[in-house]
Amino acid sequence: MADLLLELLSEEIPARMQRRAAEDLKRLVTDGLNGAGLAFEAAEAWATPRRLALAVTGLPLAQPDTREERKGPKADAPDKAIQGFLGAVGLTLDQVERRDTPKGPVLFAVIEHKGRATAEVLPGLIHAAITALPWPKSMRWAASAFAWVRPLHGILAVFDGAPLKGGLALGATAGARADGAAPLVPVAFVPDPSAPPAETAVLPFQAETRGHRFLAPEPVTVGGLADYRAHLRDGFVILDAGERRRMIQERAEALAAAEGLRLRPDPGLLDEVAGLVEWPEVLMGRIDDAFMDVPPEVLATAMRGHQKYFSLEKPDGSLAARFIVVANTRSEDGGARIVAGNERVLRARLSDARFFWDQDRKVPLAARVDALANRVFHARLGTDHDKMERTRALAAHLAGLVPGADAALCDRAALLCKADLPSGMVGEFPELQGLMGRYYARHDGEPNAVAAAIADHYSPIGPSDRCPSAPVSVVVALADKIDTLVGFWMIDEKPTGSRDPFALRRAALGVIRLIEENGLRLPLRPVFGAARMAYLRQAEAAVRKDREQGAQEDGAAAARDMDRNWSETVLDDLLAFFADRLKVHLKDRGVRHDLISAVFALGDEDDLVRLLARVDALARFVDSDDGSNLLTAYRRAANIVRIEERKDSVRYTHQEVEPDLLRTDEETTLYTALSDAGSVASRAIEAERFEKAMAALARLRAPVDAFFDTVTVNADEPSLRRNRLRLLSRIQMAMGSVADFSKIEG
Repeated sequence: MADLLLELLSEEIPARMQRRAAEDLKRLVTDGLNGAGLAFEAAEAWATPRRLALAVTGLPLAQPDTREERKGPKADAPDKAIQGFLGAVGLTLDQVERRDTPKGPVLFAVIEHKGRATAEVLPGLIHAAITALPWPKSMRWAASAFAWVRPLHGILAVFDGAPLKGGLALGATAGARADGAAPLVPVAFVPDPSAPPAETAVLPFQAETRGHRFLAPEPVTVGGLADYRAHLRDGFVILDAGERRRMIQERAEALAAAEGLRLRPDPGLLDEVAGLVEWPEVLMGRIDDAFMDVPPEVLATAMRGHQKYFSLEKPDGSLAARFIVVANTRSEDGGARIVAGNERVLRARLSDARFFWDQDRKVPLAARVDALANRVFHARLGTDHDKMERTRALAAHLAGLVPGADAALCDRAALLCKADLPSGMVGEFPELQGLMGRYYARHDGEPNAVAAAIADHYSPIGPSDRCPSAPVSVVVALADKIDTLVGFWMIDEKPTGSRDPFALRRAALGVIRLIEENGLRLPLRPVFGAARMAYLRQAEAAVRKDREQGAQEDGAAAARDMDRNWSETVLDDLLAFFADRLKVHLKDRGVRHDLISAVFALGDEDDLVRLLARVDALARFVDSDDGSNLLTAYRRAANIVRIEERKDSVRYTHQEVEPDLLRTDEETTLYTALSDAGSVASRAIEAERFEKAMAALARLRAPVDAFFDTVTVNADEPSLRRNRLRLLSRIQMAMGSVADFSKIEG
């Protein structure tokens, strides 16, 4: 057994692409090995800013020998058919077997394939993996035709301690076409790098690598994985990204603790910085005190976004006037020059931020509202000013449904919620939208509830994001998200597959969390209707304006286009979209998706708080013995009724049962039990006592079981048969008041 070591050395690979690229390289090579019949023990891949590496251990020295058997024509077939078979298998007539079969003597070819040496198979396999490696973006360099994420400098390919033969021809431009563009010589595998194709560069497979770009740039020879790791570490390269990540975190935390501070958690930045350095040197710098009166979110965002610095906190959680920088080199002076240079760069960055902070506060937030008319929200849904007006209208509707929400404060917050978008600070740091609006609102003397709602109305953004709970914040956050959802449904721009360019799934999950976590009794259908009316009023206003300007037909067409997709079907589709998002939201809690579908399928349940209570009660019911057995009986009854309805071309559902035709005690008992259960369940559901409704259904188990044990549904007497089918349909009707049990799986 032997090992394969592969390294692709290049210019700096973007940090966000490294992990996926290492996984893709591993997948492509191991798939190739499996396809070639080369079993292996283990494979592991790594990535640094300048290299992708892969080690495959436990490879055989050669492919296994294989034996292939191919059936040919009959022995007495025409000579042309026999010769065609022999030519296809590469054998002569005396080399094939003649076997007796039920259809007569048949020719068979047994072909022995001698396994190739693994060292002969690997070069082509590696070449195929390198050229097939998918990148989000690729580039060409110099005169080569080869496209990769960054210029590729070397390929280390060592098997069983020796370099593999061959190399990668990068291709080249050759001549000129009539259109002036240079045609490309294709990228190809080169078996002998010493004799490359004309006019093209070749990267040979070799046993050399290089360490850190500046600290150890000289080539070193590698014989295997242990040798490779040792040489890299000696050359100031930490191969494993997880190890680099741990080093950065531990050293940063130690530096912070020495100053009585703590590192502000930022896993995303930690992953990114670990992908920017091969030899992390963790240092601490200072923020000038002159910038510490700028909002801490601005300082942290400027440091993180532009400089990849880590923020530090004081024990009370406030931002400290320190930062952590991770350099990709060693320093002889303890990092003093590196820190000084980074402090100088940060000073310039924060000077810009301070300028925006000072300038923005000179203009009241309310004075920026009109500027929203110059910003397009969506080409078919209007400007940000249009969205703000619709949000105000919907907030007015929602204020009466959210306990404790002051309508005037909700209106003011909705008016100002987008007003920070034209500000200089948000233009420089878009991720601070809303947050800066809160600072500017406070500076302008707006009520605290209004300022908080401006910052919170984008929340919750993700599953781990804090959900607003203040009434005014909840109203404006709901209005903003519901307006977006309804608008895109009105223009038929819904998420498809994995595509969701307008983050509508996230908006729906935000609405669900706002309703559920605040316990809001908020029927969605009328709220969607109110959002739709806000769009229509704007469209009608556009029509009037167009008429005044003599463009009547265009404006009317725009209004019709805005509402052309809206119908009960579209509304049901939007609710179904919410049902799907609710399933995703509740998946981690172990709530069954089919139970949510069973309740949503009733078509009259759009109150999420009530729906969840109903689902909880239903879950307990179907998990009980009575519920499980009754569900089985329900399916049996539904199947019988469905089959007989198709046979008779008659709908027995909703037909009245004739009491005079109830011939057995079991029929009478079931009829009475169904009437009682249906009545009790309906009243309990209306009173939102869902446990009581389920208990009423549970009492049906005994009479239903007795009916199926003793009563023949398809009686010989037609009137008796029809009456019993009607009675069975009553089981579906009684249980259907609670949920659509046909949607429940299992």
